[in-house]
Amino acid sequence: MLPAARVRATWRDYLALTKPKVISLLLWTTVTAMFMAARGWPGLGLLVVVTLAGYASAGSAGVFNMIIDRDIDLKMARTAKRPTSSGVIPLRDAALFGGTLQVLSFAALWLWASPLAAWMSLAGFVTYVGVYTALLKRRTWHNIVLGGAAGCFPPLVGWAAVTGELNLFAWFLFAIIFFWTPVHFWALALMIKEEYREVGIPMLPVVHGEKLTVAQIGLYAIYTVVLSVMPVFFHEVGAVYFVLAAALGAWLLVLSWRLYRHVAVGQTVERKVAVPLYLYSMLYLALLFVAGSADRIIFAHLG
Repeated sequence: MLPAARVRATWRDYLALTKPKVISLLLWTTVTAMFMAARGWPGLGLLVVVTLAGYASAGSAGVFNMIIDRDIDLKMARTAKRPTSSGVIPLRDAALFGGTLQVLSFAALWLWASPLAAWMSLAGFVTYVGVYTALLKRRTWHNIVLGGAAGCFPPLVGWAAVTGELNLFAWFLFAIIFFWTPVHFWALALMIKEEYREVGIPMLPVVHGEKLTVAQIGLYAIYTVVLSVMPVFFHEVGAVYFVLAAALGAWLLVLSWRLYRHVAVGQTVERKVAVPLYLYSMLYLALLFVAGSADRIIFAHLG
């Protein structure tokens, strides 16, 4: 009996390797940070270069994440059909594709943005692939806290691309995302904790249960909201940002409290309970960065 022919990979399969849905929010924080740094339009050429290079770098990280996690991806329903898990794309081809994306991204940022932007992008790649995926994900529930720093680098890339340096406000953007990430990811982890349990990934809800998880979500939500308004007191942003950040943060705290209250009375977290926080957390970050961009542009023109 002849072996079945391997399915031929298409461009859609290679696109799937880059995790385009995940990248969208990363690019949003990159681009809005560029507007904040420029206090206006950063220039079409630079915007195109940073957007394409940013996608290539984040996409490369997604490729290597799928290569390393192919064994556990195959066991989880939502990831079993990924190109590396299903075998549609051989690991060697995936690695060559991912490596090429990273080299092209670094070169483009170095040549047409700034060397610092290139290094920040590479740092995000190394953190996601090396620290989170390879080192921490299968070993400790702190994986998303420490490894989640990978998602904090995009605004630094955008800022460095415009200014060639990183100031205090750029690092505030980094810190906001750092403390926001556990809120966002643990809300997702609560919904799919059984999948993580089955494949042996020590996510917080699996290791320490739902009650501690929602308590940690609330704590990190408070950190996020406090950090989000602090740039006002350093005169990096003004009243427009403060009002919007406070309003957005207030609702983040309300949803976190609702989730905690649900668990505190002994109820199990169901998908419909965690979904509002998970979805809003993405909207929160996107709108917060819009608020920062709008405020700095408005006050630059008024000044």
